[in-house]
Amino acid sequence: MMKKILFKGCGTAISTPFNENGVNLKEFEKLVENQIQNKVDSIIVCGTTGESSTMTTEEKIAIIKCAVKTSHGRIPIIAGTGGNNTKQVIEYSKIIEKLGVDGLLIVTPYYNKCTQNGLIEHYKEIAKNVSLPIILYSVPSRTGVNIEPKTCLELSKIENIVAIKEASGNLSQVAEIAHLCGSDLQIYSGNDDQILPILSLGGIGVISVLSNIIPEYTHNMVQNFLDGKRDIAIQMQLDAIPLIKALFSEVNPIPVKAALNMQGYNFGIPRLPLTKLSENNEKILKNELLKLTQKSYN
Repeated sequence: MMKKILFKGCGTAISTPFNENGVNLKEFEKLVENQIQNKVDSIIVCGTTGESSTMTTEEKIAIIKCAVKTSHGRIPIIAGTGGNNTKQVIEYSKIIEKLGVDGLLIVTPYYNKCTQNGLIEHYKEIAKNVSLPIILYSVPSRTGVNIEPKTCLELSKIENIVAIKEASGNLSQVAEIAHLCGSDLQIYSGNDDQILPILSLGGIGVISVLSNIIPEYTHNMVQNFLDGKRDIAIQMQLDAIPLIKALFSEVNPIPVKAALNMQGYNFGIPRLPLTKLSENNEKILKNELLKLTQKSYN
């Protein structure tokens, strides 16, 4: 039986606006609506870019509800519910399931650094206790844990584990996952500078930071590739490299929040231990954003 595809194309790993009272829901709603109007195919709430690690459970619930309500079924809303305590992830995921989201993004456990066998047991246990489709999230640079291809194969046998957000940066590994798992585990690029390489290996989209600020561009890049307009898609990927570099000049989401503020949103600054973007990097970011938004593609 064919597994459910949550979305094809560009999913935005959306940023969270903070103010002195907590989460600025009014500003968040504005960005969600803008994303939908500018063709993004899905929104991922409470991921790394959303600073979920410094949000309270109440704040997370409020922002997920806001995304679901604003989208009103127009595009899938996926919620990040990962953590490093399996029991807690299950309890929290069950709460989030009731809020009307379409899927869950579950990052590998961090800090306690489990083995590959531990990863299999962790995800098995979660999948058994929730009914929503699950996207695995492998980002070893942040968690210290990599989901190896053979582990992906084991996990792909579980019915409601449908995809992986692959942010290892290792294209050989992505190729092996695609080879081993086929359509039992869809692949999303977790790195904006590797959207096209991963699509060329059979990936079906991206979970993107870039699309926070240029949603239509990022959507069109993926769509052009999927529609067979490879040359345009490749050019768009290459042209976006300097902006992507500027977006990761400091730890994500420091630069993307600065970029959203440049675009007239009121997203504030990241919560500690993250800080605001340095002046020099802000100048570079502003410049690259301006340059890319002036280009057009047919």
